[in-house]
Amino acid sequence: MHLKKIILNQSKFPTREYYPFNLDIIQSLTQIEFPKPVVFFVGENGTGKSTLLKAIARRSGIHIWEQSDRKRFKFNPHENKLYQSLSIEWNNGSVPGSFFGAETFNHFTQILDEWAAADPGVLNFFGGDSLVTQSHGQSLMSFFKSRYQIRGLYLMDEPETALSPRSQLELVKLLNDMAKAEHAQFIIATHSPILLACPEAAIYSFDTTPIKKMNYEETDYYRVYKEFLNNRSDFLNY
Repeated sequence: MHLKKIILNQSKFPTREYYPFNLDIIQSLTQIEFPKPVVFFVGENGTGKSTLLKAIARRSGIHIWEQSDRKRFKFNPHENKLYQSLSIEWNNGSVPGSFFGAETFNHFTQILDEWAAADPGVLNFFGGDSLVTQSHGQSLMSFFKSRYQIRGLYLMDEPETALSPRSQLELVKLLNDMAKAEHAQFIIATHSPILLACPEAAIYSFDTTPIKKMNYEETDYYRVYKEFLNNRSDFLNY
């Protein structure tokens, strides 16, 4: 593992009234250790898992591809400042890496195509073909298979969004293979019970305060999907 743990210094919070600093789970957080090559963050929307993932990326010096800000009805000046309160402990020094966000991946593929227009060789780092000419799911897997061969820290925010169940299984195998190779480390925010089944992964739930480490079978995702598949008629009669 490259990243050993993160430490949250609450004395550096710029506010406790605005998101994410007003979340009970953030106010109770002191540190998170990363004992496995693959670590999952799980929890309902709005619990702060994706926000913390982005804060780790920013504190690690990893670029986040984002579209330019648009006008908003109510602007939160503290929304992206959590990283300023984070400290990071590495095992053997910092490493490069990347941040994958399902919402901004299309933006990245378009920029990559613009680069390839000037230098087609750049596509060799992403499977050899333009990601724009592939389906969304195919382009994701091409990106994952090429990028994660490189030593580094990789953060992923809901990568299952455009992946079929079979492609999710393919991603699980890729994560497991890269973890065994001992050069890549992954921190992933997900709602997918398929991805969570990655062997030997650590799972942190953001549905409890403080954040709790749990086994696969204890997660809501596993239990809800299992109950649904075993008794789907009961669910559909709600």
